[in-house]
Amino acid sequence: MDLPLSDYRTQSVAEFDTTKLLANARRQAIQRGYDNFPIVDVDAHHYELESMAEILEYFDDPVLYQICKSTMLSGQKGAGFLGGSVGYQEVAGRVTRYPLRKMEKTPGPEHRDVQLSRRWMNAMGVDLAVIFPTPMLGLGVHPQVEVEVQLARAYNRWLVERVLPQEDRMRTLIYLPFNDPEATYQTVKEFAGKKGVVGFTVTAVRNNGVYHNDYMKTYALIEETGLPLSFHAGINWSEESMALLNRFISVHALGFVLHNLVHMTNWVINGIPEKFPKLKTIWIESGLAWLPFLMQRLDHEYMMRMSEAPSLKRLPSEYMQEMFYTSQPMERPKDKSILEMTFKMIKAETQLLWSSDYPHWDFDLPSVIYDLPFLSETAKRNILGGNALKLFGIEQQKKLVEPPLAAE
Repeated sequence: MDLPLSDYRTQSVAEFDTTKLLANARRQAIQRGYDNFPIVDVDAHHYELESMAEILEYFDDPVLYQICKSTMLSGQKGAGFLGGSVGYQEVAGRVTRYPLRKMEKTPGPEHRDVQLSRRWMNAMGVDLAVIFPTPMLGLGVHPQVEVEVQLARAYNRWLVERVLPQEDRMRTLIYLPFNDPEATYQTVKEFAGKKGVVGFTVTAVRNNGVYHNDYMKTYALIEETGLPLSFHAGINWSEESMALLNRFISVHALGFVLHNLVHMTNWVINGIPEKFPKLKTIWIESGLAWLPFLMQRLDHEYMMRMSEAPSLKRLPSEYMQEMFYTSQPMERPKDKSILEMTFKMIKAETQLLWSSDYPHWDFDLPSVIYDLPFLSETAKRNILGGNALKLFGIEQQKKLVEPPLAAE
């Protein structure tokens, strides 16, 4: 549904409806029989700024509360205190996003985020979805550490207290204010064990060294909980190296890999998997093509200079094969043997987690996994849901989608 800009003013509100936009996804879900096995989306999003008035109620700092409140009253909708255009995303295309979303109606007492999420989950045949914020993914490079801490704390409390209790199919990996190590530690203590919390996340667009001693007690605490720690990628066109790129497609191709690649390298070479062998990690929204590259590069360098990574007892790639990865945005090479080899190198049957990244413009449907010719039926079901259920410790005896999928 691509409309001229002038038509958006007069277009019927009914056209901006998630169910209509995802009609093809619904058909796919029915045709492929997604009713027969669980599907878990490990990376989906909502737009938290739509609920910023609610989130502000959870601020502890009265000064920052007043600043943020004033920003909203000035008409900036919260963007004025989120650190600029770090997470810039193209908005063209048929999927309703950003300002146009307000045209979609959500009647009834349930929270708007719950209603919109349920619509796309039902369309795709998704049983459980892990929900992330969107603009807040850029908070890692905010110049004021206290802003990240306050927003993270308020957002987490709002999400856990107001949104997740309304829908058992929605879960979250709690946002960690990683620029403040002590606040990060306290966040884990506060939210571990809360209903709907299946782990913790570090937004990867930031310049912190994951190896710093200040984070070790947090890693130990997360390891004790048995929950995973994830690194969610993003882009920062203001990054000095990224600023050399003059096209969005360029920064999107490289930017979503860059920060996770750096953090992964530091994570492995500094021996964090040896220090915390039971700490499970997930690397989110970087695609898959970077993993064979990094495995080979780190193994090569390590074999030549083992003295610089004295805590390692195995090749870097062997540690990487024990980590978890989300699929989106999964590259689709013309030669499927390339993708098949990537799956083999990361042990995808047990370590890969399907994700949609909905409602972002480059989202993936479950069919990107289900339709791969080289996967067995068991592998497909593991990647689309089984691996995630095992990782998060969720027991699922039956499909959570009610009613069963049916033609509209």
